[in-house]
Amino acid sequence: MDIFLYTPFNVALNIIVVFASILVLWKGADFLVDSASRVAERLGVSDLVIGLTVVAMGTSAPEFAVTMNAALRGQPDISVGNIVGSNIFNLGFILGTVAIIKSVEASRRLVYRDCVFMILVTAMLFFFFRDFMFTRLEGAIMVAALAAYLIFLFLDKVPLEDKDLPHDKATWKDGLVLPLSIAAVVAGGHLLVGSAIYLAGQAGVSQWAIGVTIVAAGTSAPEMAASIAAVLKGKHGMSAGNLIGSDIFNILGILGLTGIIHPMAITPGAFSSFLMLNAMVVLVFVFFRTGWKISRTEGFVLVGIGIFRWVFDFMK
Repeated sequence: MDIFLYTPFNVALNIIVVFASILVLWKGADFLVDSASRVAERLGVSDLVIGLTVVAMGTSAPEFAVTMNAALRGQPDISVGNIVGSNIFNLGFILGTVAIIKSVEASRRLVYRDCVFMILVTAMLFFFFRDFMFTRLEGAIMVAALAAYLIFLFLDKVPLEDKDLPHDKATWKDGLVLPLSIAAVVAGGHLLVGSAIYLAGQAGVSQWAIGVTIVAAGTSAPEMAASIAAVLKGKHGMSAGNLIGSDIFNILGILGLTGIIHPMAITPGAFSSFLMLNAMVVLVFVFFRTGWKISRTEGFVLVGIGIFRWVFDFMK
């Protein structure tokens, strides 16, 4: 049975799938945060580092699937646009929403090491696409930069006083819970996108509107679920680290690997989105640096920028 063919039964079924996928997302994120924290403790690294690596890479799986699939199908605008759009969404809607729910605290390491690196990575992306071409060599440089960053993270030991809240010791069960919870979060996001696209289409919403709203939000749903779950548990490092790490991994890992496999050319119309992304990462750095947190007021500003970006896309 094709649940994406129009029948009253399928409409009802997809509504149920939407609510079920949201439940899977939230429960998966809850288990993910707890398990990742215990694994971080066992490895002797901070929640920030585990958020920047394991959690960030796991929740970026939908972006990886969409970007790689679009590139192989000869759709570079979708491939690159997915990464740029997802990063703007992460730093606008998601980080802003998390801050509105509960202010996101930041450490000096997060601001001066990871946020600064995110700014440099985003500037490098803009530089590589200045001629609207992305070569295999540029992709290889990005992947190499990611490898160097990950090695540095695990070698840069965090003093005990900089670590997040204490948590239970990891057990053998976390070796199963961690990958299964990542899989649950990713699967929940995938189901949410498919059913939401179907329902929006039946409601007469255009394909473009669906693409810049539902697909962008859906592929970022794992990041939102994990970050909100983390900050509600007081694990600010993992919450912020997940979003910043996802943005770094999206550019260096996903786009870099995609470029190695399939060099790309994009349209000049993407220029404004690159500029907005660069401005967004600088603004997030400034917000984190002033008061060492993203306040609720700053969260509303970030969400407002995200809404402006959607309106701008609709008017293009």
